[in-house]
Amino acid sequence: MKVGKVGSTEAPRHPRKLTYEDYILFPEDGLRHEILDGEHYVTPTPLIRHQIVSSNLHVHLGPFVEKHHLGITLYAPVDVILSPHDVAVPDHLFISKERAAIIKKKNIRGAPDLVIEILSKRTRRRDERIKLQRYDLCGVLEYWIVDPERQGAKLYRRDGGRLRLAAELSAGDILTTSLLPGLEIPLAEIFE
Repeated sequence: MKVGKVGSTEAPRHPRKLTYEDYILFPEDGLRHEILDGEHYVTPTPLIRHQIVSSNLHVHLGPFVEKHHLGITLYAPVDVILSPHDVAVPDHLFISKERAAIIKKKNIRGAPDLVIEILSKRTRRRDERIKLQRYDLCGVLEYWIVDPERQGAKLYRRDGGRLRLAAELSAGDILTTSLLPGLEIPLAEIFE
């Protein structure tokens, strides 16, 4: 099976759309493998800045969700099977306790309530275009794109059956969501 160059923003073309059955045959090589609309994407291990932002996000989200018994938060690597041709590995996700049935022993089977991706130069195009489209089509309720380089975030929320840009935040703003009532994250703290 032909695989795209590590870090490539373009997916190689395959004669057929790939599925989860193909996905489980990918090597366990420490890289992040995903299938989006049947195409295989590979991303190298995240850089330290990405991991610091990810850790800071989890410090805010995890304890809040646990304290209020709202559901579960998870962070990469977790396989999320959105459709037969979409297997994503988001940086963070939240699944409400009402939708806990999508949590299986090995993976998530269905759209999480909230998906968060942390941008890097290698993933910007994929996160802002391809994943936004796939998360929209597959039913994610909210999608946050966190940008360490610009110290901001774009929040997409389901409105009228589609994910639509609801807010563009900068480091001085407070991140909130109706999915997690009472949660207030000073965005500057994410980028410390």
